Amino acid sequence: MSEKSASSATLPGEGSPGDPSPPGADPRRWRALFFIALAQLMVVLDATIVNIALPSAQIDLGISDGNREWVITAYSLAFGALLLFGGRIADMWGRNRTFIVGLIGFAAASALGGAAVNSGMLFGSRALQGVFGALLAPASLSLLSVLFTDMRERAKAFGIYGAIAGGGAAIGLLLGGVLTEYLDWRWTFYVNIPFAAIAAAGALALIREPAGARNRSSLDIPGVVLSSLGLAALVYGFSRASEAGWGDGLTIGMFVATGLLLLAFLAVESRVRAPLLPLRVVADRNRGGAYLTLGIAIISMFGLFLFLTFYLQVVLDYSPLLTGVAFLPMVAGMITGSTQIGARLMVRVPPRVLMAPGFLVASLGMLLLTQLSLDSSYWTVVMPAQILLGLGMGTAFMPATILATERVAPTDSGIASAMVNTSQQVGGAIGTALLNTIAASATTAYLTSHAADATSDPAQQLLQMEGLVHGFTTAIWWAFGILLLAAALAGVLINSRGPASQKPGAGSGPGTGTGSGTGSGTGEEGTGEPQDVVPAFAH
Repeated sequence: MSEKSASSATLPGEGSPGDPSPPGADPRRWRALFFIALAQLMVVLDATIVNIALPSAQIDLGISDGNREWVITAYSLAFGALLLFGGRIADMWGRNRTFIVGLIGFAAASALGGAAVNSGMLFGSRALQGVFGALLAPASLSLLSVLFTDMRERAKAFGIYGAIAGGGAAIGLLLGGVLTEYLDWRWTFYVNIPFAAIAAAGALALIREPAGARNRSSLDIPGVVLSSLGLAALVYGFSRASEAGWGDGLTIGMFVATGLLLLAFLAVESRVRAPLLPLRVVADRNRGGAYLTLGIAIISMFGLFLFLTFYLQVVLDYSPLLTGVAFLPMVAGMITGSTQIGARLMVRVPPRVLMAPGFLVASLGMLLLTQLSLDSSYWTVVMPAQILLGLGMGTAFMPATILATERVAPTDSGIASAMVNTSQQVGGAIGTALLNTIAASATTAYLTSHAADATSDPAQQLLQMEGLVHGFTTAIWWAFGILLLAAALAGVLINSRGPASQKPGAGSGPGTGTGSGTGSGTGEEGTGEPQDVVPAFAH
């Protein structure tokens, strides 16, 4: 489908499932959505499913305590460093082709990890998973951007996609617990193979990209090198900080290198003819605001998964399987918020009317978790908090992700999608390091100040548990404040009025934006349309 037809097919109110398809729409797009979402689920749950299996894998392969972090770090380094490169490859090479290659490569790397006979083989397989995940994640999101151009359809498609992506981490905990407890840790890798095979077969059969959506520009090699090294240094810096502290020499060196490399990257991107990351993609006020608020919100959520997992298993003595089950209310909340609230309202109200209140609702759930104690009830504290967090995040992430990928030229949809994943990956690295450091410092301070009260072994054990929970709640207070910041930034930065005010024919599809971006987010990007023609916001 041409860029022109894509733009003309995006009038608000058309094309919901069961209604006549918009002009030029691919009739197989809804079936294709299932396979795209399945691939994204595989990538997201892989970030947490291995955490549950790590203790068993460490014993089986004889991995030292000092090296076990590389099971996680190898994946996050490769994934985070190569996301922008993967997004541009999808634009240049074709999103469906990149999607299929990413699936096959991810499955092969997973098979290698499941068959690992030593630590080096396992670390290498995790790095390869990150490489192919960096191809797969932006390709899957950008496929939705070019397949679903009608705003009402896009809202529903991104609602489903967002619910799966949002709940994937919790599903990973559940699935990891089941596989580790009843089969073997190796199945946390092997389970990716059928996921990938089904998604690849569906993509081959059903997905056809619109004509003219490829970016034929040459690859910006200096941009690839600088961005990959800069992002790798950033992710590793935060990973190192969580282990060795913020004052560690290597940690500081990584952050200094990050600053220098990313400044050089921006300088190169502003001058080259075909940049890896066209600055117009991030200069738009609404897209830039969406990337920022997504990253900030993820900071709080990644820390929360870590603390709740330890609280449930260490304090409440839940098994790995029961811990995964205990996260299901958050998944249900995310699905409801994304598909029933966000998807239904985003075609009627401005995006910040969903984003700011959504983050506020999530912050109420976080506020409830600050009341955790040694004898807190799951049913009266943890579960209600998870429901609020899921509802709020699901509602807010829907318009945020659409805004982040809306109104870019189809030739830039891959790199815009990669920026969504990059902001989430960086946010996750920051959240894990920052909140873990806050919790550890608060626990140490609590134990020091109360050491005189523990004069017997049972008292010392009780003190250790109290200190642990005190550390968790201190960090959760910070996570609460971070979510309030995300809500405030969404209210201040996001000014798109949404599709409800869009004039017919203005064009809200991804094919409308080819210019350099005004930064205001209120006019059609590069189209010469009057500034009072307000674009639809996007996921």
